[in-house]
Amino acid sequence: MKIAIYGSRRQQPYIELIEQFLTAMTAAGHKAVMHAKLFNHLQTLLPPQALQCVCRVVESTRFEADFAISLGGDGSFLRTAAWVADKQIPIIGVNTGHLGFLASLSVEDLPSLPALMVDESNFDIEARSLLQIDCPGLRGWPYALNEATITKSESCSIISIQAAINGVDLADYRADGLIIATPTGSTAYNLSVGGPIVEPTAPVWILSPIAAHSLSMRPLVVGDSSLLQFRCAGRGDTYRLTLDGRTTTLSIDTPVTMRRAPFEVRLVRMRSHNFAQTLRTKLQWG
Repeated sequence: MKIAIYGSRRQQPYIELIEQFLTAMTAAGHKAVMHAKLFNHLQTLLPPQALQCVCRVVESTRFEADFAISLGGDGSFLRTAAWVADKQIPIIGVNTGHLGFLASLSVEDLPSLPALMVDESNFDIEARSLLQIDCPGLRGWPYALNEATITKSESCSIISIQAAINGVDLADYRADGLIIATPTGSTAYNLSVGGPIVEPTAPVWILSPIAAHSLSMRPLVVGDSSLLQFRCAGRGDTYRLTLDGRTTTLSIDTPVTMRRAPFEVRLVRMRSHNFAQTLRTKLQWG
């Protein structure tokens, strides 16, 4: 089995667990490809023999693997999804942060992962939809697993976002911005502005205004087969488009179109975990 490994470069507190994991990988005969930044970081923390199962160091997306492992929080998981791109490699999120909905496994589970991965009775694979964003001048990976956000420039007090759905005018959002969230991202930025929590495999998008200047502007749930179109207006010359934390500044007259991506992110969920349990634990509903 070949495992792709991506992670943040803040692994010192968990270095013993990571060494145990890599040692178990080697003992089981597994191989690994690892993102170069993480590999270079671990080289400074681990003895050389601990990394012997890493057969090559990968910067680009030109690799194959049976599973990908994300070490970090939900932000690391989002970057792992972009790293594996459209390869449909199932991703296991190992949480070394504080609040994780995507990275649901505890870092203490890391040494046992090589044994867990070979038995399919231990886990399910969930397909998570992504937004595909089409926009002149957009840089980088044009997809979002959590959300796309349109926000005002720093010099403006307000932005007007004219939204259309399937070619029909929907609303003129006068606000600090607008979040277009996936079901996966419903518990992220969308939740913080009062948007609804959505079961992560539901076939919908969520539109949630940020500090709307009218009480009639409420969060809206639409089907994910919808084509969403946006045009901005305001006193400033620019606005900001952010995809899962990656921000591009665009001219105020630049249109944006969003639709469902032609591929999905495959998330590995251990059968000992489920969405209801995660909500009870993370949001302290119990």
